[in-house]
Amino acid sequence: MGFVSFAGRVLFASVFLLSAYQEFTEFGTDGGPAAKNLAPKFNSFTKNISVHLGVVVPHVELKHVIAATIGLKGLGGLLFIVSSSFGAYLLALYLAFITPVVYDFYNYDMEKAEFVQIFMKFTQNLALFGALLFFLGMKNSVPKRQAKKKAPKSKTT
Repeated sequence: MGFVSFAGRVLFASVFLLSAYQEFTEFGTDGGPAAKNLAPKFNSFTKNISVHLGVVVPHVELKHVIAATIGLKGLGGLLFIVSSSFGAYLLALYLAFITPVVYDFYNYDMEKAEFVQIFMKFTQNLALFGALLFFLGMKNSVPKRQAKKKAPKSKTT
């Protein structure tokens, strides 16, 4: 069962690790294509936050956001492979931040084909988030093994 669990963690983390590697190789000086694709969605998201909550969102460089997501995915994926709860928390943080920003189905009309595609990707990320929560729940509910105390041998003289 240990090998199957390890293989599952490797396959699960490969989604994040390959994505982080691709974004890292394309990063350049401005954040690469990831920053260019994220810019309009991030601006729309911050505008929605400002309008609905009445809070001014500070300016953030998108290349820093992309660098942070690369770090979260890369480090989180590697730690998740070795069954670290901290890695799962990093991946969950990444998904919690990026999912509503990138897959903004709420900005599209329900009758358009784009809505269905974006909503499907949004629900897929929700499923990944749920899998991480399941992992964290199982990791925290299974009691850790405790070393058995050996009874000291009495010496006979």
